[in-house]
Amino acid sequence: MGKFHRHDDGTVHDHDHGTDHDHDHGDHSGYETGRERVQVLEAIFGENDRLAATNRDRFDAAAVRVVNLMSSPGAGKTQLLRRTLERLAGRLRVGIIEGDIETSLDADRLAGFGAAVALVNTGQGFGGECHLDAPMIASALPRLPLDGLDLVVIENVGNLVCPAEFNVGEHAKAMVYAITEGEEKPLKYPVMFRSVDVVVVNKMDLLPFLDFDLDLFLANLARVNPAARVVRVSARTGDGVDEWVDWLTTGLTTGHPGGRTGDR
Repeated sequence: MGKFHRHDDGTVHDHDHGTDHDHDHGDHSGYETGRERVQVLEAIFGENDRLAATNRDRFDAAAVRVVNLMSSPGAGKTQLLRRTLERLAGRLRVGIIEGDIETSLDADRLAGFGAAVALVNTGQGFGGECHLDAPMIASALPRLPLDGLDLVVIENVGNLVCPAEFNVGEHAKAMVYAITEGEEKPLKYPVMFRSVDVVVVNKMDLLPFLDFDLDLFLANLARVNPAARVVRVSARTGDGVDEWVDWLTTGLTTGHPGGRTGDR
């Protein structure tokens, strides 16, 4: 968005106002700025948030818990979901909204686990966006048996920036972070790390073979989001996945499909 970004309070901010900021955003001299563009962006986000509220009403009416799962490309979201669906088979009725710019590759990998899967390709009618927004989620809902589900997981488009800026009506946000990405990512991409309730630290089976400082990563994460829960897993081996599933199914009963306990 050039010289604009969205703050935690939902406002769109323009940096065309002098040089007394306490942080450096680099050279943005190549961008044209102006109030009209800020107003357009605010309108876009405003419309998204209104439809997100409608989505949330539909989820609540159907008594289904919805989690927005985000990450960079290749962090392991799809493999984690495969492990998740294995553990929830026969216990809960699960739906997946699979977001990708193109192809059905990830959706195909989730087939055969008993979950209802609705694919959203952002390259087909949505401008090839690098994220899912509330209108895209709304477009997928008619292809899910929402009233017959207990849990819906949204596998967002792989991107460490844009997905975190769009509320889609979810009840919680989670992200998968792979230790192959480096310790500094919470500091470089704070909006993503700050927005989530849980960070699933994946590929822990590779830790003995990498020059990776886990303590430094956790310290960087705490600087950005001290309240985030951390779950350490290997989606390849399955280690730690049960803890993730326990968090994912918070408030849901697992012995009677369709049942729930407590508030989300």
